[in-house]
Amino acid sequence: MSGNLTTRATALTLAMAVGSALALANTTAHADDGGKEKCFGVALKGKNDCAAGAGTSCAGSSTRDYQGNAWKLVPKGTCEQVMSKTSPTGHGQLQAFKEKQS
Repeated sequence: MSGNLTTRATALTLAMAVGSALALANTTAHADDGGKEKCFGVALKGKNDCAAGAGTSCAGSSTRDYQGNAWKLVPKGTCEQVMSKTSPTGHGQLQAFKEKQS
């Protein structure tokens, strides 16, 4: 009986440690993004940071260069200066957009 209790205590301790590590990693990642903004339409195929539309799993899931619904983190204030071949303005956008036809 005491072995079963020890196993449960070990499992609980491990679960708490993993949960704490994940929470800390998430906080650290968001802190690093402070001087950055999401820029849609500038990521190359498979190089997006997130948001690539339905059926994708997020980071690294864009299926083509300059995809209008995939974003990359860039230094704050620079997005609309970055070239985008699919954007209606020819530059990155702060919101997802419908890609222009070539």
